[in-house]
Amino acid sequence: MTAIDPLYSLAGVFVGMLVGMTGVGGGSLMTPILVLAFGIHPVTAVGTDLLYASATKSVGTVVHGHRGTVDWRVVRRLATGSIPMTLITLATLSRAGTGTKAMGEAIAVVLGAALLLTAVAILFRARIVARMGPWFDGIAERRIAGLTILLGAILGALVSLTSVGAGALGMTALLVLYPRLPVNRLVGSDIAHAVPLTLIAGAGHWAMGGVDFALLLSLLAGSIPGIIAGSLIATRVSERVLTPILAVTLAIVGAKLLL
Repeated sequence: MTAIDPLYSLAGVFVGMLVGMTGVGGGSLMTPILVLAFGIHPVTAVGTDLLYASATKSVGTVVHGHRGTVDWRVVRRLATGSIPMTLITLATLSRAGTGTKAMGEAIAVVLGAALLLTAVAILFRARIVARMGPWFDGIAERRIAGLTILLGAILGALVSLTSVGAGALGMTALLVLYPRLPVNRLVGSDIAHAVPLTLIAGAGHWAMGGVDFALLLSLLAGSIPGIIAGSLIATRVSERVLTPILAVTLAIVGAKLLL
């Protein structure tokens, strides 16, 4: 049997609680913790986190699907762009070799940049949506569909490389592209799209030997109760206080990975 490492499970509890309280995707939190705090190779951290995200977001998709808060039209558009780009990115990684020091350093740089973008998306989401949403509201539906497919392709490449992007970045873009859709339907659609995206990307990393299943089990053992606890206390924590702290933390971690 695979032993559960309590330190990894503790990290899972911490990330799970933050996800439950803020709704920010675990990838933007878990992957840098694994790389910086535990010294895990960036490729292994990304691959393991992708399957971790697929497992946790599958549960979220079931809940949103049951409540009718998934717009499958949006999900199909995103997947049309993300799945082919994910396969292309995985093929490129496989050809380049994932176990090398150079590849680890390259992924760490892309991860750092993605975390900085995530911090901006979290901190300034309301302003971004307020300024850009009305402009996209007047664009023809066919063009919106094309832009959504393009967004999916960008997320496919970014998530396959770093496991970051499907949450804060994807959600901010969807709020801009679909200002008339209820927020809960966009949240549900974003989560539903993340399941096949992270599953395919995670399976690709697994095939390349970039997944640590002992680590994965330890993370899930901590994150599941952590998400439950975070969700229960979310109403008691001020979002105005927690969101800036989270954004600044991600920015600092992103800068550390880049330097």
